[in-house]
Amino acid sequence: MINQVTLVGRLTKDPELKRTQEGIPVTNVTLAVNRQYRNQKGEIDADFVQCTLWKKTAENTSQFCRKGTLIGITGRIQTRHYDNQEKKRIYVTEVLAESVRFLDRKKTEEIPVTVTKEELPF
Repeated sequence: MINQVTLVGRLTKDPELKRTQEGIPVTNVTLAVNRQYRNQKGEIDADFVQCTLWKKTAENTSQFCRKGTLIGITGRIQTRHYDNQEKKRIYVTEVLAESVRFLDRKKTEEIPVTVTKEELPF
């Protein structure tokens, strides 16, 4: 089976670095990815994709990227679910990033960043 996704888009807000109980760095970002066509009003719609970044990828992204930064993410899609406080089942689809590329010219010239699969916790 193949589960591989590549996205290029802009961050919708500043990344916030968090740590698990074990101290592993993690950040969740939303990537705004433009669609390839225009809608009936002639506007370009976007999809907002939830992405999870781990370890050095999370640290670098939260340190060097801000809202609006253009990045490329390769990874895999994962689905999960949980029950909220009202006992309603909530389904989540997200991309687990395996690598992140900073595509804004200023950022790329300053910091070349590539993260390998060996740095991932899964």
